[in-house]
Amino acid sequence: MARIRALRSPSVTPRKRSLRRTVDNSLSDPTASSDPRSARSRASRSARAGRMIVPSTLTILAICAGLTAVRSADVGQVDLAMGLLVLAAVFDGLDGRVARLMDASTKIGAEVDSLADAINFGVAPALIVYAVVLRDASSSAAQDFGWILALLYCVAIVLRLARFNTLLDDDNAPRYTKDYFVGVPAPAAAVMALLPIGLEQHFGSGWWSSVPAVGAWMVFIGLLAVSRVPTLSLKGANIRPSALAGILFIVAAAAALLFTFPYLLMIIIVVVYLVHIPFAWRTQRWAAAHPEHWEAPARDRRLQRRDERRQAVAAGTRRRGMPARGGRAPSTARLGLRRPQGPPED
Repeated sequence: MARIRALRSPSVTPRKRSLRRTVDNSLSDPTASSDPRSARSRASRSARAGRMIVPSTLTILAICAGLTAVRSADVGQVDLAMGLLVLAAVFDGLDGRVARLMDASTKIGAEVDSLADAINFGVAPALIVYAVVLRDASSSAAQDFGWILALLYCVAIVLRLARFNTLLDDDNAPRYTKDYFVGVPAPAAAVMALLPIGLEQHFGSGWWSSVPAVGAWMVFIGLLAVSRVPTLSLKGANIRPSALAGILFIVAAAAALLFTFPYLLMIIIVVVYLVHIPFAWRTQRWAAAHPEHWEAPARDRRLQRRDERRQAVAAGTRRRGMPARGGRAPSTARLGLRRPQGPPED
């Protein structure tokens, strides 16, 4: 009997007992066995969850930079405010690309990015322009009028972003529409709206910093944002190897201006962007009128337009703007000139 009691007495520690219970449960439940594929799947989901934090973090940093730019402009630090707004634009441009590269695109990330665009390119520029230029008006009525104009610009940007989000869901749109924006995009509109500040910082106070001029400019930019005027999209642009040297030279010149005369660079960018709008409108109209080229890349459409211009010039239905390289100069009769004559003979 003593031997039997010794066998019945507990001879294992609590740690061993729990380990044995775990082993018995795993043996009784076949689904709890370790599967390498399920372990890899769990690790993949965990890694993707970690990757999804990176794009959203960039978006949150963009919002913080944009709102801090408003605070800096309110206390008179205009240069810091402009730099923070540029930093917000950089973060906003990176978050979407990082999400696609890391395969971390989520629905909540897209919604946060849209809200960040409304804050950084709608609310922040309107408040900065009001704090730096419009709030210093001589009368309270002018200040109230300036605030109304700032609100109109902000509302226009929000409406433009709402329309942009709806156009993203149109999968049946032709391919050529991907090369154009409908209206001026929000980042470009924000830079253009800040032009009066750039003019005031570079040239000093003048008519360009008055309430009527700034107000008219803000309304004009808001109308461009909500309009259906096509503007070029550089997302799918292809750079030819032969044009690489010229592009690098332009980048070097822009970098030199950025570190010496940043507001002059801003003025040049705004002027160039305004000049490109008629060109984008003309090319978009040509593409819409040629359904056979809707699915062709932008480079192929550009070559086709050039061939049509050459054929029209050869047929005589279109006049050549400049003489062809190596060709004859325009005739003197077309230019209204007379052939020089020698001295009269005796």
